[in-house]
Amino acid sequence: MQTKQPKNQQQLAFTDESRSEAPMATDKGVEGRATSCATESLDENARLMEDICREANVKEAAKRVIANKGSAGIDGMSVDELLQYLKANWPRMRQELLEGRYKPQPVKRVEIPKPTGGTRKLGIPTVIDRFIQQAVLQILQKEWDKTFSRNSYGFRPGRNAHQAVAKAQEHIQQGYGWVVDIDLEKFFDRVNHDMLIERVSRRVKDKRVIKLIRAYLNAGVLEGGLVKSVDEGTPQGGPLSPLLSNLFLDELDKELERREHRFVRYADDCNIYVRSRRAGERVMGNVTKFITKKLKLKVNEKKSAVARPHERKILGFSLFTWRGKVRRWLAPQTVTRFKGKIRRMTLRIRGFNAAVIEKLTRYLRGWIGYFRHCQTPKLLLKLEQWMRRRIRATIWKQWKCGKVRFKELVGRGVGKDLAAQTAGSSHGSWRIAWSPAMTKAFPKAYFTSLGIPELAVRVQQ
Repeated sequence: MQTKQPKNQQQLAFTDESRSEAPMATDKGVEGRATSCATESLDENARLMEDICREANVKEAAKRVIANKGSAGIDGMSVDELLQYLKANWPRMRQELLEGRYKPQPVKRVEIPKPTGGTRKLGIPTVIDRFIQQAVLQILQKEWDKTFSRNSYGFRPGRNAHQAVAKAQEHIQQGYGWVVDIDLEKFFDRVNHDMLIERVSRRVKDKRVIKLIRAYLNAGVLEGGLVKSVDEGTPQGGPLSPLLSNLFLDELDKELERREHRFVRYADDCNIYVRSRRAGERVMGNVTKFITKKLKLKVNEKKSAVARPHERKILGFSLFTWRGKVRRWLAPQTVTRFKGKIRRMTLRIRGFNAAVIEKLTRYLRGWIGYFRHCQTPKLLLKLEQWMRRRIRATIWKQWKCGKVRFKELVGRGVGKDLAAQTAGSSHGSWRIAWSPAMTKAFPKAYFTSLGIPELAVRVQQ
């Protein structure tokens, strides 16, 4: 009789290796007869695939993939179907992985708009392939991450963008008042597969894992109904891609450390801090040469520059020296993107209703969660006032005719004379939104009552 599992484990209780057609463990701990010849001579460094396929690791991987949600791949399977699929197919999949026979499916190509314009191509693996990549990631990251540079902050456990910005502030505060801002052009699309696999092979002795990683790199892309082969790049969208990108760029980090540069790298964005423009131009030339010749990548000359920190942005912030201290301000591009997003969510054709309020609230909470580290509360207060004015203008347009406007204003406590004067005004909605009548009808307390969060009061001073 099967032992009843604890309630907190039942959700992830797909069939494990001990109750399946997969090779069963013997008393000596050998994985099974079908794979014993292939694995019993391997040393601990070469048995990574066994670690990847262990029950605890794969259950954690399934849990992470389900929590992360995400779109379906080319097979149409959703994350909600993952556990049921694994219950029926994990024994077969596990055996294929242990024997080095597993073949990933091509990724689905999708394009998303970039905040700075243009589009970014993502490759969405199937849910099953995301699950396997996550299982591989959990094992490799534990070993690799501790060897990466302390100046690398992107896609690493316990590290984040806020720490990167704080470190940049520290460098500037110490007198390194010029930044060499290096942007790698289409980095994720141009990583050389052979060079990447060579770097993986330095750290991984299990040939099955190396073969699996290469298979993911070469899986191809489904685009326009056709599967296209891929000779370079690490498709953005899979769990393994960030770890592989950090592995590849670790060589750049080590080179910058060897040259004793002060720098911060987050994914493919790298900022090096120097004391003068002349030093910055020299560093830009040398580092560009290293990236081009050694890593076979291309520096985007249009987006890269040697400048004062306040003239550039780092992860959505601009760094200004104010009264002797370096402070985090919102970058101009961040403000522009914020306003554009609010405008799109408050279009006249949508009106202002419960669905818009929910969407707006969700966006603002996420935005505040990141930009709470901004040190310019006055700017945030202005953005908050602008947002309320934008919503009032949307409501004014929604009312359409003078009679409705008069009735609504009076119903919200505006005097009849002021309501009549405002309702009959020929001014545009943006100017009316700042009028005494509309600010009285929709004060700050009204937006608070709807659950719309305030921007300025939640900021770290």
